[in-house]
Amino acid sequence: MLHVKHLSGGYTGESILKDISFEVEKGELFGILGPNGSGKTTLLKMISGILAYKHGSISINSKTLSEYTPKELAKIVAVLPQHSSQAFSYTVKETVSLGRYAHQKGWFQTWSDEDENTVQRVMAQTGVAEFQDKNIQELSGGERQRVYLAQALAQEPEILLLDEPTNHLDLSYQKELLDLLKKWTKERGLTVISIFHDLNLAGLYCDRLLLLERGTININHTPNEVLKEERINKVYDTEIEKQPHPKVPAPQMVLMPEWQKHAEVSSISINPELLEFSDEKIVLQSPIPLRTMSSGVVGSGTGWHQTFVNRHVGMDYNCSDHRVEMVEYLRNHGFEPSETVGMMTAVMLADVSYKLYKEDDFSVMVVVTAGVGNAIDASKGGMHAFSLKPGTINTWLFVNGQLTEEAFIQSIMTATEAKVKVMQDQQVLDSVTKTIATGTSTDSILIASTQKGRLLDYAGPITALGQLIGKGIYECTTEAIVKYRKRKQGL
Repeated sequence: MLHVKHLSGGYTGESILKDISFEVEKGELFGILGPNGSGKTTLLKMISGILAYKHGSISINSKTLSEYTPKELAKIVAVLPQHSSQAFSYTVKETVSLGRYAHQKGWFQTWSDEDENTVQRVMAQTGVAEFQDKNIQELSGGERQRVYLAQALAQEPEILLLDEPTNHLDLSYQKELLDLLKKWTKERGLTVISIFHDLNLAGLYCDRLLLLERGTININHTPNEVLKEERINKVYDTEIEKQPHPKVPAPQMVLMPEWQKHAEVSSISINPELLEFSDEKIVLQSPIPLRTMSSGVVGSGTGWHQTFVNRHVGMDYNCSDHRVEMVEYLRNHGFEPSETVGMMTAVMLADVSYKLYKEDDFSVMVVVTAGVGNAIDASKGGMHAFSLKPGTINTWLFVNGQLTEEAFIQSIMTATEAKVKVMQDQQVLDSVTKTIATGTSTDSILIASTQKGRLLDYAGPITALGQLIGKGIYECTTEAIVKYRKRKQGL
């Protein structure tokens, strides 16, 4: 639909853009990225016909821009600039109605039913209909931005050009606006070309991204390809890390603050002195937030947490609303749920086993509470009826070191393999299948890392970290099960 070929030009003889070529298809939401001064707004002005270019060509529907009259081009291309100004005291409706000029006919323009219906529709779609009789000077910056968007949409364009469309909008209106634009591209075939400063919004909504660097194209590709750490760090000259969005398959970028690099935490170590024991709960309160991956009742998944609670509950505990009840329990005991990983176990906490395992430049602390009353052979789980029970083997693994994402996952794998070996050596049987169990039906695990000190890339069983994990999990789980069995036997 839009074809830009070998485009060069700028202002007062200076070529801000150099040899720019790309295409945009009908119905695409196409994002333009780049640091300040890279030529984003200049490119948008050239596409809209506002700014002339020195070399190259721009064509829409196989016709160059010069082949369109201004009025013809206004029926095809609408523009929402970054900072719109209103010189006259028009009402909202009058301002939006200006967008219908390109569709007016004759020397004496007449207002048709189609014009009225279009204006009312776009005002409703952009959420400004309720104050259509207000003077635009009385509106907030965000409200004005939506009025100018309605004005652009009133043109009923095939291509909509936007320069930072979410500027001045609060979070809810940013989402509403971009959801609406995405919907129009899908349902109406509207082509949207937009400049974004917010890389995360661009990654969430755009079909393709064009990254400009010093007036040239760095890359024109899918969001996942454009938003790579190395590329963004270099082009924007700042430190950014890429993370997957938790709900949709879209890349998200997070800033790495400079103060965090220089935070004085070299003396911080998670060790047994931080553990607090009672018959009701085991608690560890870290002096710093720890990067976590867990299957806890509270704080599951990945995150940063500072408090860790393993709570004893009775065998008759009602698990039907256990997450809500656990949150209430934590609050009632002075713990902030959002900062806490919380687990439950029916095992007597006096049977806990814990130990700190050290290497020269990193260490691992293991804490295990274990019982085998509901031991399960995972390969034969289908022979059991499903039921929720309080966690039986709860494993905490604290690493004084820096783990990669790969190492987090491998830590869970190595810890699980070591636990399975314990079940084999202790001859723990599945009561239904009479085969060696691999764990219990409700085991839970936590991996928590200080993310300071030595970088630990891997945690497989023969790596330095994996060796400590395997040894620690095997020894502590064995000791906890032995304690549990002795208590059950009354020894």
